[in-house]
Amino acid sequence: MEKAIKLSAEVANALKARKPVVALESTIISHGLPRPSNLEVARECERIIRDAGAVPATIALLDGKILVGLERSELEAIANRDDISKASIRDLPIIVAQGKSAATTVAATAHIAALAGIHIFATGGLGGVHRGANESFDESADLTALANVDMTMICAGVKSILDVPATLERLETLAISLVGYKTTAFPGFYLTDSGYTIEHRVDSPEEIAAIIKARAEVGTLSKALVVANPVVKEMNKALHDEILKSGLEKADKQGVVGKAVTPFLLEHFHTTSKGESLAINSEIIKANCLLGAQIAVALQ
Repeated sequence: MEKAIKLSAEVANALKARKPVVALESTIISHGLPRPSNLEVARECERIIRDAGAVPATIALLDGKILVGLERSELEAIANRDDISKASIRDLPIIVAQGKSAATTVAATAHIAALAGIHIFATGGLGGVHRGANESFDESADLTALANVDMTMICAGVKSILDVPATLERLETLAISLVGYKTTAFPGFYLTDSGYTIEHRVDSPEEIAAIIKARAEVGTLSKALVVANPVVKEMNKALHDEILKSGLEKADKQGVVGKAVTPFLLEHFHTTSKGESLAINSEIIKANCLLGAQIAVALQ
């Protein structure tokens, strides 16, 4: 691990001193948000975490090296370079061996963070079962990754472009714990309510910290805990449904499949909503960074 993974001085010192650390993915920087707002949001997320008393650990791969915690120039490279691919767990050894660069997905970020000893992770939306998966078997590696790692992940529920009920079924099957933050409605990323309910509700970072400690006591640390934190200001549902429908039709017509579907649909949302979805997406990750930092601090 020491040969392939490089911790920034800030992250290494924080882990050594047992200070709260929050992992961040980098796909949202390179593929989820347009330039130059992607770099602005990335910097703001790190600032929010620091202001809340924790240390941010943005994770990415540059020139064959896995970086846990990015220096200023490294963050700029992930945001601006054109050779940044999108890496899930299975891609990691290939990219490292070939000396290439990539942003990490939720799955890869959770995997790397756990290897580095970081167990709190803030992201935007959870990947899941894609529409039509009964024929295509298209399911995000996020789910199987979270079924095999000690991680508390804060997200705005599942991306609304996916099959929400099927994803909830898979979370149950994989024994991934799920709680709603101040809600019993499962969020749908751009929407506060996907139309499906959550059995367990929590109302403070301290409650979540208590659940994390209980996970150790009952022996479920090999599985993740997902904290669903709904967006504060959601998109108009009628507009959301209209854009989603047209985006799915466009993706099908152009033959967009696999891991290319999510960034394609997110870009379609950004373009068609005239920036509204972009603003919501940015607020989602910022809110989750804050909650992630508060949970990490509460654990101390």
